[in-house]
Amino acid sequence: MVRMEFAKGHGTGNDFVILPDPDGRLALTPALVAAVCDRRRGIGADGVLRVVRSAKHPDASGYAGEAEWFMDYWNADGSIAEMCGNGVRVFTRYLVDAGLASADPGGLPLATRAGVVRARVGEQEISAGLAPPRLGGPSTATVDGQDFSGTVVDCGNPHLVCTGLSGDRLSTLDLSRPPGYDASVFPSGVNVELVSTVAERHVRMRVHERGSGETLSCGSGACAVAAVVLRDAGLDTGTVTVDVPGGRLVVTLDGDACWLAGPAVIVATGTAHLPTVR
Repeated sequence: MVRMEFAKGHGTGNDFVILPDPDGRLALTPALVAAVCDRRRGIGADGVLRVVRSAKHPDASGYAGEAEWFMDYWNADGSIAEMCGNGVRVFTRYLVDAGLASADPGGLPLATRAGVVRARVGEQEISAGLAPPRLGGPSTATVDGQDFSGTVVDCGNPHLVCTGLSGDRLSTLDLSRPPGYDASVFPSGVNVELVSTVAERHVRMRVHERGSGETLSCGSGACAVAAVVLRDAGLDTGTVTVDVPGGRLVVTLDGDACWLAGPAVIVATGTAHLPTVR
């Protein structure tokens, strides 16, 4: 059996198992991550956030001078991802609640595989200051037997934002199977966002995340959607409200950063006893 301490948290329903491992001693493997995230035989989550000091992890040691802590993020299937916007917010909540870091008025620096980001801690909400999304060209996703045109967006991880759906169509789409996509454009897979308009700069979004399936929320996906909504309105900066199945996120692009704001909650702590897996 594998015994490990853990916490469980979520940001608008996008849930994570948090594994405190400050010195990088935990032998984390894809199979172990998948076992942890199994919703019937494990703890259950959309992904794992390992809390490790940047200096103690080879993927983050180069950031140790800028950020003490590294968010080692794994998808539910055991694959590694570069970035997770909701993960940054939940990771920050854990650090502050556990006394491992203090809220910094200028933003707490955190290392990720997509670089160093910052997080601002409020009483109810946490805002993650991510790199501004980079808009690319057009591509297509196939979802529930239908092709949807979208815009390629790089948020440190790959996205395809498909706008223009009606509210009814968005609600009834079957996202139980991975979308089809152009592997020449997305060789490492892609997160696909499907979007309908509620009002000016207010949208609804559903998302199929690579390695996790449909989730109740995706922070970097909300940022990608906001960038496309603002571009289509002829704007480089501004604020977009993004309603996801798990709640509401507010995204502000200010030219220097993309700020993702919403609730982040730690709901449980405990000790897990999982079968040994390789």
